[in-house]
Amino acid sequence: MTDASNPAFLIATLARLIEGARHIAVGAQSPIPGSAALLVRRRSSGATRVTVLGSRAHNSFTEGGRELFDCAAQGRIDVFFLGGGQIDGEANINLVGTGGYPRSAVRFPGSFGSAYLYFLVPRVILFREEHSRRLFVPKVEFISAPGWSPPEVYRPGGPVALLTGLCLFRYQRAAHRFALESVHPGHTLEEVRDHTGFDFDLPASVATTPTPDTETLGLIAEVGREIAEIYPQFAARLAAAA
Repeated sequence: MTDASNPAFLIATLARLIEGARHIAVGAQSPIPGSAALLVRRRSSGATRVTVLGSRAHNSFTEGGRELFDCAAQGRIDVFFLGGGQIDGEANINLVGTGGYPRSAVRFPGSFGSAYLYFLVPRVILFREEHSRRLFVPKVEFISAPGWSPPEVYRPGGPVALLTGLCLFRYQRAAHRFALESVHPGHTLEEVRDHTGFDFDLPASVATTPTPDTETLGLIAEVGREIAEIYPQFAARLAAAA
């Protein structure tokens, strides 16, 4: 067992969201999603293909983003992960900046291919460890990638969940809004409400996010040694928390 402050907890939770995927792709600077993808691959005995951009051992692409986009357009990627400097209750994400576009006072890394992948990958998981009103806002200041599209727009892809350091939300595509699925151990519904700037739906009873069992923690320790090839500092943090 482990608590929600341990990165293994988030790895295990993400892995549950993406079980059964044929091909999981992970972008740069994503050690926790990358570890979750490798955990799913271990559980599938290698049946799940994992592509981690920036890796030599876990990336068969030779042209990076170009091949990633081609695979997505062909329907050959089942899962991708996105974050944002701002995320709102309709799952719109802002990767450009805040404080008055185009001369934004605060600049984020940039949209890159986020909108393209958001439209094409059927299971996009939004993920941020931070959970604050600065990040989760009523309405993003700039839409890098929209959470939903009108019915006449061809869009096989989109968000299915948002995982944070406090809780797990499921995205309701028909309603264009999030519903709280579970709150992590050691945290409360009131804490989630206090730190979330957008409205969300509530179930009749709020569940507690499950903690990983001993077998899963053992697999995550093995994954930590794999992910060290790309993220040595994160691997050290994961090992120290074990």
